[in-house]
Amino acid sequence: MRAARAAIDKAGGDVMLVGRCECYLVGKPDIVETVARLKAYSGAGADCLYAPGIRTREEVAAVVEAVAPKPVNVIRASAAGLTVAELAALGVRRISVGSAFARVAWGAFMKSAQEILTEGRFDGFAGAAPNAELNKLFRGQ
Repeated sequence: MRAARAAIDKAGGDVMLVGRCECYLVGKPDIVETVARLKAYSGAGADCLYAPGIRTREEVAAVVEAVAPKPVNVIRASAAGLTVAELAALGVRRISVGSAFARVAWGAFMKSAQEILTEGRFDGFAGAAPNAELNKLFRGQ
């Protein structure tokens, strides 16, 4: 982390260095170790702290409190858990969704394809975004 911070500072530019602790992703869901690592990353120059896998209000609050005033990123990749407003109230300043949007799209694709295959129906297309809206979105309008 220190080497990355030094390289960024030497090169200049607008780069955010994220300190990411993956305890929860590698089978060690230990909030004490996670907080200790994130504090060390913060002290070594991380601009933002991130512990993918933390889920509960208590875990999020512990991380936010431990590294304040630096921003904390939380990932939400399912419908379960805290809302945007609840995360903001806890002090979270960045929210990632990971692959969730792609998985939602693939879920709709799979459901619609299965419906065509098994029932010969196209009802799954009813919620599709109109081409004009997609084109407008991708043009940035």
